[in-house]
Amino acid sequence: MAVHRQPGTVLTDHTFDVPLDHARPHGPRIEVYAREVAAAGAEAERLPWLLFLQGGPGGRSPRPIGRDSWLDRALRDFRVLLLDQRGTGRSTPVSRQTLSAMGDPAAQADHLAHFRADAIVKDCELIRRALMGEDGRWSVLGQSFGGFCATTYLSTAPGGLREVFVTGGLPGLRTTAADVYRAAYPRIERKNLAHYARYPEDASAVRRIVRHLREHDVHLPGGGRLTAEAFQALGIVLGTGTGSHALHYMIEDAFVPGGTAELSDPFLWDVQRQLSFAGNPLYAVLHESIYAQGALAPGATGWAAERVRHEFPQFDADAALAGDGPVLFTGETIHPWMFRNDPALAPLREAAELLAQRAEWPDLYDPAQLARNEVPVAAAVYHDDMYVDTADSLATARAVRGLRTWVTDEYEHDGLRVSGGTVLDRLIRLARGEL
Repeated sequence: MAVHRQPGTVLTDHTFDVPLDHARPHGPRIEVYAREVAAAGAEAERLPWLLFLQGGPGGRSPRPIGRDSWLDRALRDFRVLLLDQRGTGRSTPVSRQTLSAMGDPAAQADHLAHFRADAIVKDCELIRRALMGEDGRWSVLGQSFGGFCATTYLSTAPGGLREVFVTGGLPGLRTTAADVYRAAYPRIERKNLAHYARYPEDASAVRRIVRHLREHDVHLPGGGRLTAEAFQALGIVLGTGTGSHALHYMIEDAFVPGGTAELSDPFLWDVQRQLSFAGNPLYAVLHESIYAQGALAPGATGWAAERVRHEFPQFDADAALAGDGPVLFTGETIHPWMFRNDPALAPLREAAELLAQRAEWPDLYDPAQLARNEVPVAAAVYHDDMYVDTADSLATARAVRGLRTWVTDEYEHDGLRVSGGTVLDRLIRLARGEL
């Protein structure tokens, strides 16, 4: 068990052996990694645990450098456990390189079906018992998809919870994947219009880029194809506090200076860093399945984002070029063409298709249990959050007994990370009745 010291912190590695399928405890096993973070000088104190559940799906836990971001506030009260959720980071990884050993696409899809919130929560419970004993309880902080996992935790294993803090991650309890995207596209459009109001010169620049991509076969430095639809997917950054500014800086450097009609290498490199799923293939492969619940909507998710997009013709790039309106970027949406364009996803294409057509998924939330909840819960709901529907979040807040909300437009979806501990501090005080 490695121990490292950074400025103001002591880091301890933990590895846990868990079943791939918790319904088959004697079947195949995987490893789950977690990094313990304690304040320097307090590492021997018996502080309560705070489990951090990262957003995603498929995102590894933060890699801290000292008491950065929200950790500074957390370490005043807690010993923090940064969990690499199954399949991510230093946990047994899931990627094109590892899945090839699982067999054919059907076997790969069966394997991937065990990486949703329900399995993550069961991992957490095994880890809690290993660290704290059967009767120990810990606090949980869930960011974005981590909040979805925390809601599953409240539904299925509330006895292990002392208190729960959620930031930008209260899911719709009765919301299908199609419902999610039907509500998302209007929010994405609003973020687009706000961007073009902030940087009006980008409207013509984006039209020029899209027209160039329609007329040329463009490849990114890593070999992936940059199509007009892929370029539109850069809109995923518009839901963060600085995303609009970052997108503008990419756009202004798009072409080689001097009046040439060639996309610049720095631009293509920046685009690749945003669009490639090499570092997080689970995000693309599992994204729609995180909304799948058999009792709610029997049947497959069926590439819901792609299907629903056709209900919003304003996102059609060719129609925009034919008229005088702006080309709209898309957001947190996954499409089948991504598994053709991205070399990191192409080997997973058949498995992803099988998951998209999978008809049987266990439920993730228990509304009856949430209605009788006794665990203190506080949630930050970001006004007009691009990634998680505010109306769904508030409906869920009303459905969870005792949950207290802080609705704010001071921050975007990344408020926990960028607020310097302000968001976490407010949630702690809300949950404990200090506000």
